[in-house]
This record gives sequence, C-alpha cells and structure tokens, in this order.
Amino acid sequence: MVDLFVIGGGINGCGIARDAAGRGYSVTLAEMNDLASATSSASTKLFHGGLRYLEFFEFRLVREALIERETLLRAMPHISWPMRFVLPWHPSMRFESETPASKLLTFVMPWMKGRRPAWLIRLGLFMYDHLGGRKILPGTTSLSLKGSPEGAPLQDRFETAYEYSDCWIEDSRLVVLNARDAETRGAQILTRTKVISADRSGDHWEILTQDATGAQHRHRARMIVNAGGPWVGEILRGTIRANSREGVRLVRGSHIVVPRLTEHDKCYFFQGTDGRIIFAIPYETDFTLIGTTDKDHPDPAQRPECTPGEQDYLLAFANQYFKRQLGREDIVWTYSGVRPLYDDGASSATAATRDYTLKLEQNGAPMLNVFGGKITTYRRLAESALDKIGVALGRETAPWTAGVPLPGGDFPVDGVDRLIREVQAAHPFLTDAWARRLVRAYGTEAATICEGAATEHDMGRAFGATLTEREVLWLMRKEYARTAEDVVWRRNKLGLRLKEDQVAALDDWMSREQARYAAAE
Repeated sequence: MVDLFVIGGGINGCGIARDAAGRGYSVTLAEMNDLASATSSASTKLFHGGLRYLEFFEFRLVREALIERETLLRAMPHISWPMRFVLPWHPSMRFESETPASKLLTFVMPWMKGRRPAWLIRLGLFMYDHLGGRKILPGTTSLSLKGSPEGAPLQDRFETAYEYSDCWIEDSRLVVLNARDAETRGAQILTRTKVISADRSGDHWEILTQDATGAQHRHRARMIVNAGGPWVGEILRGTIRANSREGVRLVRGSHIVVPRLTEHDKCYFFQGTDGRIIFAIPYETDFTLIGTTDKDHPDPAQRPECTPGEQDYLLAFANQYFKRQLGREDIVWTYSGVRPLYDDGASSATAATRDYTLKLEQNGAPMLNVFGGKITTYRRLAESALDKIGVALGRETAPWTAGVPLPGGDFPVDGVDRLIREVQAAHPFLTDAWARRLVRAYGTEAATICEGAATEHDMGRAFGATLTEREVLWLMRKEYARTAEDVVWRRNKLGLRLKEDQVAALDDWMSREQARYAAAE
C-alpha cells in the first residue's frame, strides 16, 4: 500500500508527486497517455505573473506568480529564461468589458468608454514590477518605436511602447523533469496507464488500472489525489463515483505558429479593440508563436483543435499590429489545449478565474481534487496540496522544493552560454545550434548524453534535425518516451523541422528498440 495515488501526469500531478516523494511519502502516479499529453504541453510557454489578471483584481494570484518566476528560474535555468515583453500603446486600446477594472473605470470615467489610458497601463506595470519583490529580472521601461528594432515590424501608427519582464518555459519538459525527480525520490511513475475504478475500502482506496497492453493491475493507497486536468470532473463522478457538486470549466486556448516576424528576441504583448490580449513570441529560432484564444470547450473527450475561426481571429488580431499581413498560408503549425478552470460562475471564458482550488474530501479514505491553476504557480499549488495531504494523513512535513534544481538545472541562471561552450569544447562536432538545443533541453545532462562521443557518428543513427540515436535512447530510458510523437512534439519541437517520412522512420525504430529491450529483460 502506498500513501498517495496521484491520477494525472500533467504539471500539477507531477509537481505534487515530486513534492510528496521528497517529503518521504510513498507515491504512485498514473497517467492514461504520455506525460504532458494535454494541457501541460499546450500552454503559451510562459512563466508569467499574468499582467492582465490585474484587471480582474486577482492580486494574490499575480503576486504569488511573480514571486515564483524567480524561484523557478533558479531551479531550471536550462528550460526557462527571462524575456522582455514589448507592449505597444495606442489611444484606441480598450478593456475587456466584463473585467472589474473596466466596470470601475466606466463608472468613474465614463467619457473614456472602456479605453485604456496610458497612465493606467503604467500604473499596472508599476504594480507588476513591485508586487513580487523582483530581484533578477529588470523592471519596466518606456520605449520609442520610431527607428528601433522593436518598432520595425510594427505598423507606423504605433510610436511608443512599454517594455517589461516575464519568462519563457519549456512546458512539457517541465512536466517530465518533475516526474523524473519524483521517481528518483522513490515515486512510481506509470504512463499509458488508465485508472478504471477507485473504491473506498475502510481506511484506504482499492484502485484498478489498465496499461497499454490491456493488462489490469490492482493498487492500494491511503489517499487519492485527483489531478486529472480536463478530466478532473469525469474522474470525480465517473471513475470514483463521488457525489460532488464541484465543477470544472473547460476553456480552449489555441495558438498558431508562423515564420519568424522579427529580427530581435523580444516578445510582443498586443491588446485588441475587443479588450482581449495575445502574445507574439519568438519560437524555436525560426518561427513566431501567436496566441491565445479563450473559448469554452464542451467535452474533454473531444480533442482540442485550433478551429478555422480561431486561426482567422489570431491572424486578424496580429494584422492589427504587424506591417506584414498574415494569411492562413503562413501558418506552419497550430496547437490547442484545454484549461481546466474552477467553475466560479464567471460569465465568460476570459473572465473565469485562473487561480487554483483544492478540495479535500475526508468521508472515509481521503481524496484531494485539484481544480484549475497556472503553470507558473504549479510548485506553490503542490505545496498547498501537501499541506492538505498532511492534515488528511496526520503527518507534519516541511516544504523543500524552493531553490532545489530539477534534473540538469544545477548551474547558475546566467550560465547557459558557458555551459554550451563547455559541451562544444568536449564535443567539437556539435554545431552552435545543436549544442544550444541540447543544453536548453537537458542542461548539465547534455554532457552525459554526449559522453565519449568524438564524432557525429558516435551519436548513432541520425533521424534528422540533429536528433540522434543517443538522444532518443535517453528519452526512452530516462524520460518515458514511447512514440515518435512523444519525442518530436513533447520532449522537443523538432516536428517543426522533420518530414513525415523521417517521423515515421523514427517511430518504427523506436518500436523495434522497445521490443528488443523488452526481450532482453
């Protein structure tokens, strides 16, 4: 029997499993697909305080997220890094009409008719700079767009902007590294394992799972953590058959990827005439990521897709700002994810709270249900979850994850370039781009992957786009990858560069390698 059985291999489930294992709890985690196969690999890839959440007066959430940015930067400098965000200002900019800030401004200053005055934006950015006790990241500055690299891609009507700081995060790698660290600390991580049923039996749970082969297994646990993301409600009422009134609101966020639109590495924060915002972010060296939308999503079983209407919306939004007018023919990839937000009765998907809600049930064997949350605050969510778990299981434990690096992150925040040089010096066959990609994915473990390799040939079979046999084997044996999709869309984004036949060849090779490995056992 284990102490905790965690259902869900997204960032919340893996974050809780890691924290719990580090406190001495015995933990099993089951994910029905690959890790980060849903919401946690479909974010906008940002560690951010949520500047727009200030308009909803969610000050606690924003402050917690701002503090976490720098805590997390120190723990994962390979997969997260600072970015500067350029917010162009124009007199026509408006609030989203349903926000508390919009309603207050309309009441106090009705002649503004919902427009965002420059002083109010600057006030919001001042709060953003100071709510979280910023130490590493630079603060807000004003920027003239005339004749500047930041202004060059934008239409001439935009003359001034504000520039502030937030952070990039490789979201799906964050999930995998949390799972790996949890396993190192004693947790059992079961991927492609669906929970069929869970029943209370006195003071514990009897849990039935089914793995990818169809084989069923029984588990016993003192407590269940339902971190099923979009499926949290389905698990609650279907798998566990609990009589609960707690609800989840599924909100789809879609993104498009187009060829690179800028010559610099800064991100844009665009405000629309409808009051919503989108980001335009440098992506995978040669591309620009544009998103996101907010649309209610009816069913977690329905695969989220960026609809033609959402594509047109994002293109039209970007075209209000960029000189280069984008069309559907410019889209090289789209992705969409479903945010499982706590159903607080908000009138619109945009207004629904991004804060997390933890509900502990102690009618018999305890269960903790996790609703909502942001990727930025996953570690704090896990700490809050462990507080409730400690109460339920009668064990007092201390927080420990702040400042403790994830695998590969044991180097200084400003040490990426130095680490790249060291890896390249030890393996001169690595090109600049190849070395940077490896270090940005694996940090100090890039040296382990390349250990003993004097030539490119020593890295084994080449699958294209610098992906080699050694790296794939690492992903299969250390990071739970089973298919080509796991590798080229979640462990990295080389799917943007590989052709269909290359991906198919990789998938075939991985299948044969798994069969060979299983036979050797």
